[in-house]
Amino acid sequence: MRLTLIALMFCCSLYAQNKKFDPENSKGQLFEYATYTNVKDKTLDISQVINNKNLVFHKLNSDNHSVGFTSNNYWVTFMLKNTTNSPRVYYLETARPITDQADLYQISGENITHYKSGDQISFDKRQVNHRATVFKIELPENSTQEFYLHFLSDGETINLPLNLYSESEFFQVNYNQQLFLGFFYGLLFLAGLIYLFFYTSLKEKSFLYYGFYVFSIALLQGALDGLIFQYILPQGGYFNSRAVMISALFSNFFLLKYCEYFLKVKNIMPLFYKGFQVSYSVIAVLFVMVFINKTTLKLTYPISNINGLLSLILILATVFSMRFKRVAIDRYFSIGIFFLVIGLLGFVMNNLSLLPNNFYTLNSAKFGAGFEVIFLSISMTNLIKKLRLEKEKSQELALKKSQEISQLKTYFMSNMSHELRTPINAIMGVVQEQLGIEKNKEIRSNFEIVKNASVSLLSTINDILDFEKIEKNELQLKRAAFNPSLKLNQISSNWELEAKKKGLDYQFEIDYRIPAKVYGDADRFLQIINNIIGNAVKFTRSGAVKVVLHCSPSKGGFTRFSFHVSDTGIGINSELKESVYDSFSQMRQDHKRQFSGVGLGLTIAKYLVKLFNGTIAIESEEGKGTDVYVDIPLEPVVKKATNFSKETHKDISKPLKILVVEDNAVNQMIMKKLLGAYSKFSIVIVENGLKAIEALKEGVYDVVLMDLQMPIMDGYEATKIIRSGDLVGATNIPIIAVTADAMQETRQRVLDFGMNDYMTKPVNKELLYKKITQHYDNSLSVV
Repeated sequence: MRLTLIALMFCCSLYAQNKKFDPENSKGQLFEYATYTNVKDKTLDISQVINNKNLVFHKLNSDNHSVGFTSNNYWVTFMLKNTTNSPRVYYLETARPITDQADLYQISGENITHYKSGDQISFDKRQVNHRATVFKIELPENSTQEFYLHFLSDGETINLPLNLYSESEFFQVNYNQQLFLGFFYGLLFLAGLIYLFFYTSLKEKSFLYYGFYVFSIALLQGALDGLIFQYILPQGGYFNSRAVMISALFSNFFLLKYCEYFLKVKNIMPLFYKGFQVSYSVIAVLFVMVFINKTTLKLTYPISNINGLLSLILILATVFSMRFKRVAIDRYFSIGIFFLVIGLLGFVMNNLSLLPNNFYTLNSAKFGAGFEVIFLSISMTNLIKKLRLEKEKSQELALKKSQEISQLKTYFMSNMSHELRTPINAIMGVVQEQLGIEKNKEIRSNFEIVKNASVSLLSTINDILDFEKIEKNELQLKRAAFNPSLKLNQISSNWELEAKKKGLDYQFEIDYRIPAKVYGDADRFLQIINNIIGNAVKFTRSGAVKVVLHCSPSKGGFTRFSFHVSDTGIGINSELKESVYDSFSQMRQDHKRQFSGVGLGLTIAKYLVKLFNGTIAIESEEGKGTDVYVDIPLEPVVKKATNFSKETHKDISKPLKILVVEDNAVNQMIMKKLLGAYSKFSIVIVENGLKAIEALKEGVYDVVLMDLQMPIMDGYEATKIIRSGDLVGATNIPIIAVTADAMQETRQRVLDFGMNDYMTKPVNKELLYKKITQHYDNSLSVV
């Protein structure tokens, strides 16, 4: 009877292994056609696995089968069938990004091809350079291939997903993941940065531990997502194998410390405080176990998850007990902790195999942390308000503290508003552009999520910053047309001479997009810039002064003039930063009048910038230099329409074949969508300059859109070869550089190499169409 049962199991395993999955025609998913076996601590090679008839393979239970915490060797086998008359390429995503070893064996007759992955080899040795465990599979036409997967970990949970994608599906999945991960990690980074900044001024430890907690959560998720391995520890090795545990223990510790200080557990709930102390001790022991040996490291995985679960229960018990005692707790704190507990509970219970694997359980920690950061940010804002009110009740000390907070907010707004809001506005601008052209409901929904999240984050930042009233003034600006480039160069020439007299390196860069003429008060505009540059030159003994102007479209048809004036001068004393705009001339007394002039003149500059509806911000460190940022919106002078304006969007007479040279998959997708909007454009995309040369040898193209920085061969080298005359019929083809590098010298270098034009990313669709048709028409006239 026993022999009969064994024979039956063996036959079932053979039947399961002989089922062939046809990606083109099969119903269901790949996991339904796959089986797995656990060979425990046996180290077998592929031939031993294939020839071992005693191995019993079992069916996978789900599309993300989990075997729990283990250090055993697992093997998965399946067969893929290509019934078409052409080769097929697929991408297989499997295992977790933190799986130590993942090997794929592709068997074709007598040939066995071995591909490596896992985070214990160098990242560049992976078959596919991707943060996740991904393999590229090539199936010849009318063929059946057998595959074996081998997985090994050091005690962490092993999952056995088998997600097979076509090339286009794989790039789309990655695009969606990048949006999700970009928003998630961006939210954590901004939240952690803001609250660490508040700690430096308020000295409230809740801010310190919360900031560290947010960063540790980001590190933990980054390790789980494979980002730590890809970008920080690409060689794998000792610390990479322990990155998950180290970051998990830190996040557990800082969460407990944050809750301890925010809830004042030591004073209000001394009994629960002892529980917190016990948890700290367990975390310390686990931290030591991580570094003892492989056996203790293996034990830390389940124990730390259980301890994390107990820590969440301890926090909940503390909150409920305080509410039972009618101790006031901020409601947003409770909501935030609720989302965190739900998210981490799902994450821990999934690791302990108490919950099934699906999208929500696998990402529950991300969802929980995201919502928690939002609600705890509101809670921390209430804490700021509470601290301010408490300090205002004290007499002289309270008044002084209140003034310090007000000064802190002013300083924070002028220096951080630009740094935080500019990238958010950039994201919103790109998203808005995509929403205007995207028709796919699912993709539009993803963009709406990013848009709403950006608006929400921007609103949170604005709520935290307590904007002060702008002082009233009576000065009226004049409005007349003037040439900003001419005026700025005149001022720059004057200060360049002064800088060279002092032996300073002086640089002045103007954005090529600067309007020819603008409306405004030329005298006041130049007065602002003159004062800023003058201060930089006067207060710099040695080193350099650099002035950079970027011009970009702004609301209402205006152009935003963004100045960045940096120097390596004496900097600003920390005690004088709060009064820098109204008493900066006092610095001359501290330096025994070795600097001439009447001071920095920042009071006047700030006053005038506000009249222009612009902004000014200063970052400085004593002895290391100063950075001044000035943003001024000016209205460009629009030329009157002429008969030639009708040619701006004229229809082309024949279809144009356009060669797009771009290595980034997301940018390839964007360019394809932008150009695809025009029916007379046919598009061919290649990923580097070498392939562009090959394409021009094999076919005829009307226009080339050339990226600059690419692997194998960049855009400069490719352009040099095209213009050399070695390519018959392509020597004079219009080449337009499409790059993210917006520096003036890059534009000049592009033109020097023989390209016809230059435009920056994100690409404006109308401008792109105009440049393509314009340079195509010019090429015809040359011929």
